[in-house]
Amino acid sequence: MHLYEWDKEAGKIRSVKGNPDRERYLEALRFRMEEDQKRLNGIIRKLEQSGKLSSEQIVLAYHSPEGHDDCFFVYARKVIDQTKRMGKERTSEVYASSLNSFIRFRGEAGDVPLDAMDSVMMMEYEAYLKQNGKCPNTVSFYLRNLRTLYNRASEEGLVENRSPFRHVHTGVEKTVKRGVSSEIIGRIKNLDLELYPALAFARNLFLLCFYLRGMSFVDLAFLKKKDLQNGVLVYRRHKTDQQLCIKWEQPMQEIVRKYTNPDSPYLLPIIKVPGEKERRQYLNASHVMNKRLQKIGRMVECPIKLTFYVARHGWASIAKSQNVPVPVISEALGHDSEDTTRIYLALLDSSVVDKANSKVIRSIGR
Repeated sequence: MHLYEWDKEAGKIRSVKGNPDRERYLEALRFRMEEDQKRLNGIIRKLEQSGKLSSEQIVLAYHSPEGHDDCFFVYARKVIDQTKRMGKERTSEVYASSLNSFIRFRGEAGDVPLDAMDSVMMMEYEAYLKQNGKCPNTVSFYLRNLRTLYNRASEEGLVENRSPFRHVHTGVEKTVKRGVSSEIIGRIKNLDLELYPALAFARNLFLLCFYLRGMSFVDLAFLKKKDLQNGVLVYRRHKTDQQLCIKWEQPMQEIVRKYTNPDSPYLLPIIKVPGEKERRQYLNASHVMNKRLQKIGRMVECPIKLTFYVARHGWASIAKSQNVPVPVISEALGHDSEDTTRIYLALLDSSVVDKANSKVIRSIGR
């Protein structure tokens, strides 16, 4: 803070007009000072009651998170463990990655009491992420997850909610869609990979995701043979738990026939050892397959980085280019919200969507 921003006589921060960003920062700083004063008063009361009041003990208590029962790192780790035990592994991973980022930001300062988290700290964390080259959506992603954990602690009565995230951006910016043309998908399909079976496997899984209306790789990995009955694949999306039904087409069967393991309950050999750390097997496979797809992308001169997300967005963009009505595809892979997607899909006869999928598959040729 600059010297001219401090009102010495009033003992408070001055208002600065004409600079909204600076005013926002100073407002957060004012709030932090008020909250710090409240916290110091609380520490003094406790030390007086215990008969240990001294300036040294006040400073020690203020700077020692271990002296507080409710600290953010401790609480967040507890929630992560609980979430994992509930079977929500993806959610626990998301929380863990966000917590680890915040821990790196805190550095030697270490854990922080829940009641010491304020808007200044979050603005400093936001600036730290930006300075370290994180894109806006990644910054927002970490902040949203920390906010969720903080709000949960508040709901449990561990801290009074002081809205520490009110001055940071937690929205989602629109990103460039990762769709490609039917020509690129056709090149990928027709690429001669006979001498490279590992690349061929990755390519075929990519095509299968595309054929299955842009299915995500996590859903593909966990498909079971029992999900395919009477020519219809029925599964639930991991992300939304939404049930989807897809008519089974010949190109899908041709791929599955090449790789299916008769001794496995899974449709494809992505989870190779059923029942053994399946989530880890999926993550490892996703990493390896996406690396191989990047190599394939360079081979076909794909204009964007080739990943399984490209199959998802590619299906939507190609469906649109084939004049499939928007309500039919419901922009299923590029909608701003899953709720909108579900609303559109709920209005459709599944046969209409199946016909649209057949049209998209035919567009890349046999």
